[in-house]
Amino acid sequence: MSIPHDEAFKKLLETFFEEFIELFFPELHAMLDYSETRFLMQELLVDIVGEEARELDLLLETRYKGLDGYILIHLEPQSYRDTAFHERMFIYFSRLFERYRKDHKLIIPIAIFTSDEVREEQDTLEMSIPEHSILRFQFLKVELRKQNWRRFIDSDNAVAAALIAKMGYTTREAREVRREFLRMFIKLRTRLDQGRLALIMSVADLYFKPDRTQDEEILRELIDHYPEEGEVIMELMPAWKRWGYEEGKAEGKAEGKEEGQAELIRKLLLNGFSPEAVSEAVELPLDKIKKLM
Repeated sequence: MSIPHDEAFKKLLETFFEEFIELFFPELHAMLDYSETRFLMQELLVDIVGEEARELDLLLETRYKGLDGYILIHLEPQSYRDTAFHERMFIYFSRLFERYRKDHKLIIPIAIFTSDEVREEQDTLEMSIPEHSILRFQFLKVELRKQNWRRFIDSDNAVAAALIAKMGYTTREAREVRREFLRMFIKLRTRLDQGRLALIMSVADLYFKPDRTQDEEILRELIDHYPEEGEVIMELMPAWKRWGYEEGKAEGKAEGKEEGQAELIRKLLLNGFSPEAVSEAVELPLDKIKKLM
């Protein structure tokens, strides 16, 4: 069952907020005290005349070392083109300022652009008259497609791994990006629990388009480089669990389904996976797996 993009992306930001700030805004990262961070209930903002009501995507409170006080950070993912988006960000900011200015010394708005297009997103709203500036509002932004994926492959940052497939790369680099993601994921296994690992994989799967032949080759390469990880590499590739069934459906025959699944199981066993690991991965009883050995 597929996971809606916005839901998965918001969950990633909630779970790995500190890692997100550290990855894209290192100077801000150094100024935040994450031990006193909490997400606020989804804020409903209404315009002056009440004709438009919008909910913020994510709003959190944290402590800012430079001010020795609490601040608000507003995170707003944006996946489609909106020429008035910068105005909307200003409206959000002004409503937050109106509501929270007595308790929070600073409000930091951050937009995360996740569109597949590479373009310069407007991040500033200005008003002026000759020789006098009336307003200059500028929010922080991350444009994922404009990020060079190679900058992040040596990172142990969970957000970098989850979003590397959404960054800028060519068609010829796609296989290398896939391989580097899996390598980064292997490294993360040593320090993250299963729930966080599953979240990273879920977000990454929204952007990758696995190819069976290519993924088989990558898996063999990873097993050669990380033999001690052989049994657990299966966890990195949810597509393996589906291939046998999808082949059968494509052929329109029940026997095709069974043959495709049997072929998959034999390949996994030949590549060094234990019967127990294969049984769990394809969700079949252990005795049926052993019959194919």
